[in-house]
Amino acid sequence: QVQLVESGGGFVQAGGSLRLSCTASGGYFSTYNMAWFRQNPGVEREFVAAITWGSVTTYADSVEGRFTISVDDAKNTLYLQMNSPQPEDTAVYYCAAGARGGVVSSTGTYDYWGQGTQVIVSS
Repeated sequence: QVQLVESGGGFVQAGGSLRLSCTASGGYFSTYNMAWFRQNPGVEREFVAAITWGSVTTYADSVEGRFTISVDDAKNTLYLQMNSPQPEDTAVYYCAAGARGGVVSSTGTYDYWGQGTQVIVSS
């Protein structure tokens, strides 16, 4: 059973930077497709970025060029580097892992989820 724990959320000013981390136990990132999603109250969970086991990255249009997803296999940790965040990036951010194929931007592709970490971007 894979367990995912996010960290690194908090308050950040618009235009600043923040790095989220997601550490896994019970599995190895190198064999999973990994992703970040985000969610606000009353809204569906939204795709942010994904990285496949083959290191192919995909980004939502809204974060392309500002956010970077990466994996440190040695530390079994997934990262989301958030540069120049904006107030509309405020959300709870979740990391996800899946061992089977599928549409990387779909929540149904992923079997394991973290508990989420809150990010608040002030203007």
